[in-house]
Amino acid sequence: MPIANANANCQCQYHVQPQRKSEDSSSNSPAQTSGKSARSSSTGSSKGGNTSSSSSSTKQSADAATGASSKRHNQAAPKSSSSSTAKQLADASNTNSNTNTNTNHTGSELEEVHVQHPGADRSALKELPALRDAPAGKREELFVLKLKLCSVIFSFDDPMADKRGKDMKRQTLLELVDYVNTPAGQKIFTESVMGDLMAMVSANVCRALPPATDDFDPEEDEPVLEPAWPHLQVAYEFFLRFIVSSEVNAKAAKKYVDQKFCLQLVELFDSEDPRERDYLKTILHRIYGKFMSHRSFIRRAISNVFYRFVYETERHNGIGELLEILGSIINGFAIPLKKEHLQFLVRALIPLHKPKCVALYHQQLSYCIIQYVEKDADTATPILNGFFKCWPWSSSGKQVMFLNELEEILELLGADQLAQVSDMLFTNLARCLDSEHFQVVERALFLWNNEHLVNSGCLSRLNAQAVLPIIYGPLYKNSSGHWNATVEGLAQNVLKMYMEYDLVLYDRCTANYFREEEDAKRKLTALEDRWAAIEAVASTSTPAISVR
Repeated sequence: MPIANANANCQCQYHVQPQRKSEDSSSNSPAQTSGKSARSSSTGSSKGGNTSSSSSSTKQSADAATGASSKRHNQAAPKSSSSSTAKQLADASNTNSNTNTNTNHTGSELEEVHVQHPGADRSALKELPALRDAPAGKREELFVLKLKLCSVIFSFDDPMADKRGKDMKRQTLLELVDYVNTPAGQKIFTESVMGDLMAMVSANVCRALPPATDDFDPEEDEPVLEPAWPHLQVAYEFFLRFIVSSEVNAKAAKKYVDQKFCLQLVELFDSEDPRERDYLKTILHRIYGKFMSHRSFIRRAISNVFYRFVYETERHNGIGELLEILGSIINGFAIPLKKEHLQFLVRALIPLHKPKCVALYHQQLSYCIIQYVEKDADTATPILNGFFKCWPWSSSGKQVMFLNELEEILELLGADQLAQVSDMLFTNLARCLDSEHFQVVERALFLWNNEHLVNSGCLSRLNAQAVLPIIYGPLYKNSSGHWNATVEGLAQNVLKMYMEYDLVLYDRCTANYFREEEDAKRKLTALEDRWAAIEAVASTSTPAISVR
């Protein structure tokens, strides 16, 4: 879905194709849905705050709400979707509706809060009136005070510790998200509050990730979920509302959403929590579209992550999400492609086929590669050259996966590009047809079921003179007694097709194949005779005399 045009003079039209739905102010986005719930929660609790209640009942409701929140964030990560995000925030808001920030707590209770972040101001943890109830002239000041309250960082090592302070912060974050989803709330995103706003977001989001365990296998093991997600999720949602707001002046905001902050966001993609990576993907995507001056820097930062992953660590949790962002970026590249973009293809994208864990992100990588070929057909030549250098000949599963990507590339391959890579292409196809694993052979034979490739592509009648002499040998072997009936039938169909195309060529390839087979048999027989002669001489010769 297209993103809002950041600037009419940009050299590329930027399109968004993430899995999350577009989240502009007019759509029913996660934050808006959650905002409605938070709004009803805030209104109901503010009314409840005006009625007197005993301190014991207040404490019981707060404990129950925080306990429910603690159980909720310890569950497995849900499937990423805007509706699930909205439901989470709405449920959290409704669950905690009985413990609004207007509930009166004693000073001694607030003193028990243990602050993890050493730079946080503990004095910010105090009861504040609701933004909707404040006079218009005081709302910006109150908004800043609430931002400072949300800048206090709590430790979630013990879910039962500091429950009252954690709930106060979460309720305040939900109130902020709810407020900025209203037309009046959008107006509060002025330059005067941006400093405090980014300080709050940075305090919550920009942090050191826990070190990865040596035996962690992303394909087998369950991810380690972020314990602070009850706060982190709402902080991300609030920041997303800020980024997508039409009231935010990009020229003023870029002083606060600077390159250092963008680099920290890119580094956070290594988080094991898929929920966090999904938010980061959407937010970085929006930043790229809104701040043109940061685009080149963001591309370089992503490139450096890929370089470190391919050539050093081969361990990173967010390669797939970064490739999703790049798929939309590449889709908006201007033609002809810049040298910088071609270098990124050769140095970063193509080598991403090398790591052992390529299956985790191959779908997104394949999409990026296809985008390049669709933009410029000449890129198919370096892509195929690098592609076959990375070909996983020792892994049948990966070969099947690579053949899927190869088919998409061949559909876009032009006659000029085919002339440059035909020998390499058909030689590697012959090796796949000669594979010991039937699934590799079967997937390679399925290429001839592609009507485009057979009618007008690289496997058509026009290219029969180039392809049949190379692939005839493995085709004939598979068609005459392969143990798998599907493989045998497919190979026979391919041979029949080329026989109908050009019978003279087919007969010549058949004669050459049987002649080469006879030559190979004679060489093998001669070699065996020579070894037999050597063994006969060795058995009749006098043993050597040993000297003591």
